[in-house]
Amino acid sequence: MDLKDARLYINREQSWLEFNHRVLEEASDPHNPLLEQLKFLAIVSSNLDEFFMVRVAGVMSQVHAGVTRAKGTDPSPPALLAAIRRRTQRMVREQYQRLREGVLPGLRAEGLRLLALTELTAEQREAADRFFRERAFPVLSPLAIDPAHPVPHLHNMSLNLIVALEGPANGEACGPLAFVEVPAVLPRFVPLPSADGQRDFIALGSLIAAHLGELFLGYGVRSATLFRVTRDADLNIDEDDAEDLLRDIEQALRERDRGRPVRLEIEAGCDTESLAYLQRTLELGDDDTYVIDGPLNLKDFFALAGTPGFDRLRYRSFLPRITLDADGQDDLFAAIRRRPIFMHHPFDSFATVVEFLRQAADDPDVLAIKMTLYRTSGDSPVVQALARAAENGKQVAALVELKARFDEGSNIRWARALEQAGVHVVYGLVGLKTHCKVVSVVRREREGLRFYVHLGTGNYHPQTARLYTDCGLLTCDQAIGEDVSQLFNILTGYSQFPTWRKLAVAPEDLKKRVIELIRAEAELARSGVGGQVIAKCNAIIEPDVIEALYEASMAGVQIDLISRGICGLVPGVKGVSETIRVRSIVGRFLEHSRVFCFGNGGDPKLYMASADWMERNLNRRIETMFPIEDPALRDHIIRDILMVYLADNAKARLLQSDGSWVRPARAVDAPLLNAQEEFLRLSAQSDPSRTVRKFGASSRFLARGAARTPK
Repeated sequence: MDLKDARLYINREQSWLEFNHRVLEEASDPHNPLLEQLKFLAIVSSNLDEFFMVRVAGVMSQVHAGVTRAKGTDPSPPALLAAIRRRTQRMVREQYQRLREGVLPGLRAEGLRLLALTELTAEQREAADRFFRERAFPVLSPLAIDPAHPVPHLHNMSLNLIVALEGPANGEACGPLAFVEVPAVLPRFVPLPSADGQRDFIALGSLIAAHLGELFLGYGVRSATLFRVTRDADLNIDEDDAEDLLRDIEQALRERDRGRPVRLEIEAGCDTESLAYLQRTLELGDDDTYVIDGPLNLKDFFALAGTPGFDRLRYRSFLPRITLDADGQDDLFAAIRRRPIFMHHPFDSFATVVEFLRQAADDPDVLAIKMTLYRTSGDSPVVQALARAAENGKQVAALVELKARFDEGSNIRWARALEQAGVHVVYGLVGLKTHCKVVSVVRREREGLRFYVHLGTGNYHPQTARLYTDCGLLTCDQAIGEDVSQLFNILTGYSQFPTWRKLAVAPEDLKKRVIELIRAEAELARSGVGGQVIAKCNAIIEPDVIEALYEASMAGVQIDLISRGICGLVPGVKGVSETIRVRSIVGRFLEHSRVFCFGNGGDPKLYMASADWMERNLNRRIETMFPIEDPALRDHIIRDILMVYLADNAKARLLQSDGSWVRPARAVDAPLLNAQEEFLRLSAQSDPSRTVRKFGASSRFLARGAARTPK
């Protein structure tokens, strides 16, 4: 079979929709507490919002431009858009069915209730009316639609009411319409007086709808329906013509809210006149209209899920393990000199990374700190450490990626704060996002200058470090330090890509290196030694990498792919991908780490990276892949992390050759193994090496003999 045959590739958008459906399945998993199920429903909506603002908007733009031919292995834009609409409509119906029939009734039984207006007691109704008069009414702005009042701009993702009114003279329907935006500055769910052990709320939109007569005095309200518009929100910046990238991105952010409408969500029961008006005004048809039987904008349910108390309805809290010598009391630089420090977040605390930066900021022997920042938090201790280092007279440079999607505004604010503190701030290379996660610290020691480096798979974001699984390495390996120094010369100045000592860097040679490693396993398999690949990342859709994996499978290489989200590869195709297994793990934490292992005839090669196997990561971004060379550390990661993921039979799904995903087969008496829960269990042990379970899958990786888990 031709390896470029479209039947061997799954479309990116369609694969992503199946990932989001796996997230939705978690809202029905009885092993997840009720408030966590509610969060999964909110995550599904949050994911769909970004999907429509970026991916669906792009497909619709092609359709509007008249593009009808398929490109590469993808279907034609009209066919793809139709498939997206069908799948999303089914998913949204399933999502709201779970909310109505499972999650909200379950929460109500536990004492957390979202009430309709008709359910309120007299005391609750009085409190709700008081909230409207004192807090909502003063900030509401009813917007009429008539020749004197042009159609108002409907903000992207805002929640609005479309109101059909009756004239004041004789009560006859004269057809006036008006809009009322539900203020985002007020809580979406208004708290009400409640009985002991119970918390009651009413939705703000419902409360406003009940008081519309006070906004339109003298008019009757024929109908009032909540709706929400999603717009094309992708930024298009011509960096070649941009004289000031920061200024141009600020301007683009102001224009983002005025993008073309791509989706209309509206409450069930809307009158036909109002619905037709919205569709006509927004230039959206029935296929782009999602009639919702339930509350709109489930993202807001994150706030409800955060209601104090009800801990029995949440995951048990956990305390991340503090990495050895990283508790702020000892010399972290001395610890790194003794051996590299590996961190598996969130099971290992991100405090180690923060402490590394804090010690560097205050250490008089540290001369320079250089760092890339793609995303970080609003009160970031990372940014504070960089600012303090600059104030202490050190040479500090930070690359702040202004084009981190939907974090552009936040990154602009932090860039300015760092500049005010004396940090040299740069914004990366023209045409390339800087997505690598790197810190370089230059320290003066008796032997001369030494590089201390942190390399990671995830962002320097203390909050998401408790929610995402990621890996990080602290090392003073001289070759890696020199590579990172050269990398910063490229990022902050003018320098050609060098010949790297140990790193592989996109877009120059990372993809080439990955394909070489895959092909080396194929050669081993052909020679009779056997080949093996384990790759864990968030997405696998780069065509050249997929083709290399197919060729390796045809040579007999055993390939296990752990792709949380998108996978464009089709496993189990006779004669092409029979030795490839693809799994996705969706659970409590967002799987975000990128780890790649190649059997190498029993002496495994292990790498970690900031990059997924996607075209954008490998060809249009600055990314890094770095080796894990310490034998004990390498074997620990293979045995106690990768093998655990491959043994998961609780949260894993397996990709089938028809594009569907199924749970792994499990004997009735076989215990459930949840990889993330296993990591939490081990993180609670003072010495995890004493209690590690043994996972036999792919044991040939450790054929060189038993290796001690690092303590």
